Amino acid sequence: MLSQTSLKRTPLYNEHLKLNAKMVSFGGWEMPVQYEGIIKEYHNTRKGVSVFDISHMGEFIVEGDPEKSGLDNIVTPSILNLPIKSCRYGTMLNDQGGVIDDLIVFRISKEKWMIVVNGATMGKDEKHFQKHITSCGTFSNISDKIGKLDIQGPQSRDVLSSWIKGIEKLDYYTFDEFDCLGENVIISRTGYTGELGYEIYFPWDKTTVLWQECLRKDIKPAGLGVRDILRIEMGYSLYGHELEETISPLDAGLNRFIDWEKDFIGKKSLLKEKEAGVKRKVVAFISDSRRSPRKGHKIYDQGKAEIGHVSSGTFSPSLIKGLGLGFVQKASCSVGDKILFGDENNKVSAVIAKKPIYSYGSLKK
Repeated sequence: MLSQTSLKRTPLYNEHLKLNAKMVSFGGWEMPVQYEGIIKEYHNTRKGVSVFDISHMGEFIVEGDPEKSGLDNIVTPSILNLPIKSCRYGTMLNDQGGVIDDLIVFRISKEKWMIVVNGATMGKDEKHFQKHITSCGTFSNISDKIGKLDIQGPQSRDVLSSWIKGIEKLDYYTFDEFDCLGENVIISRTGYTGELGYEIYFPWDKTTVLWQECLRKDIKPAGLGVRDILRIEMGYSLYGHELEETISPLDAGLNRFIDWEKDFIGKKSLLKEKEAGVKRKVVAFISDSRRSPRKGHKIYDQGKAEIGHVSSGTFSPSLIKGLGLGFVQKASCSVGDKILFGDENNKVSAVIAKKPIYSYGSLKK
């Protein structure tokens, strides 16, 4: 485990300390987990607008024809037909079909791409790209030049449009370049919270200026704690929980982000898995009480036979109940079925739920 002094820090580290944020280790970074409190930050994001420091995320640039450069072979989604100024979610796999990382591909121009990856996996991701990008393409890691703020919540469009001209025209999973505080920057609209939201890619050494402007506009800061609740309510995967190199996108339920008509690294292994039949699946479930599941808890059927394990768990302030995501044997349960979670000594009743668990958000409005 990394010592406190070896943790990486975003350009906003001192800003977080000024706000008395609780800092924690997250994927090799020292990050804010909460400011005023997770419940307050939750309701502010669901009802108002919050700003998240996500500067630890990685950004790669690939230039060249997507097929000749090898980029199309690295990622699982279709990108040849991706319109310019649009983005697409997907994964990149190892030869065994396991998920090296999940990512979003941005098409900046006909032969220029930005790939956004997880901060915790950035190092191995870069090595994978460098190994597979051919001499017909160029690769660069610009992560140390880019700070990233996520502005999330139903009021985000109204607040940002008051000082970023034209942002209200962005559709879901598109991006463009905007004048933001005198900087020409990429702003996208993807979101990870289930709410309307925007991601601003700002110069690393000037990110503090953007952060302070957000606070002046009364956009409340929010930390990783509430971000985790929001994504579990939406049923979204997190690397290190629902995604790992020993987990395939078929296991994780990410079939729709795979283009089976093209070649990609890991495809042969996935086809074998598909033909043999996927043996496990990710399910969402709601506790019958306030008691919340924890990663590593076991999942049992009503007869108390073990059928899987919890990959993520939290407490939902909207449902006033515990929520979880977990892997279960493929045929063991369906939406509406009763299960148990916990350990040999303490088991809690729950029910398998349809994803997303929270379906009242402003995500696509």
